[in-house]
Amino acid sequence: MPKSLRKTVIEEWRGLPESDEKLDRTLSTREVLLQLAPKLGLEARLREEEIFFAWAEIVGDFFARHSRPVRLNQGILVVNVLQPTVLYELDRQWKSLILTKLKERFGGKLIKELRFRVG
Repeated sequence: MPKSLRKTVIEEWRGLPESDEKLDRTLSTREVLLQLAPKLGLEARLREEEIFFAWAEIVGDFFARHSRPVRLNQGILVVNVLQPTVLYELDRQWKSLILTKLKERFGGKLIKELRFRVG
């Protein structure tokens, strides 16, 4: 197969033959975020968002509609609750089960305690 004139001129000008193979340097968004997050100090924030996203799956529909996690700080997950009765139910009846599920999913070092508050 004959070389194109352009390719021949470029090879002569560079003094090296031009490789036919082009390297694919594309990365997925996930790969880029995984590389950048630690460098930008966002790794903890990404883990926090994962916990917030998984909240409804862990606590169920009813509690998910009446509560939402707002902050994860030094292993303490703070959850706002709409009504005092829901706070009582979550804090007294379901806290240990929810904490166990969170620890299984995200590890015991990340979440050590749950705190509920009306807000």
